[in-house]
Amino acid sequence: QVQLVESGGGLVQAGGSLRLSCVASGSIFSINGMGWYRQAPGKQRELVALITIGGSTNYADSVKGRFTISRDNGKNTVYLQMNSLHPDDIAVYYCYARVRVMVLPTWSDYWGQGTQVTVSS
Repeated sequence: QVQLVESGGGLVQAGGSLRLSCVASGSIFSINGMGWYRQAPGKQRELVALITIGGSTNYADSVKGRFTISRDNGKNTVYLQMNSLHPDDIAVYYCYARVRVMVLPTWSDYWGQGTQVTVSS
């Protein structure tokens, strides 16, 4: 019913920047929180950043001051601007959205398929 499609991952040198995008589509009535999580090899998935429909944000301590999350509610899209990247940021980045679909009065969590971010030292 709902699909999240990420783009923008890739390979970058340490100190460089990348911008991730995620578009939600399908039978969407409303989207509450949107955000990004990441999972490095051998580690658990962890929160990177979240943004509410009103624009309030929350960041992992490890990315504060380097990453910026934003969203376009009209386009059901969330972005993650990543600056000053370093090898510790290497991971698969997953888009997340809490969505209410058209036919159900409940909220559900949806995930994208993930996009790889690699940082060379």
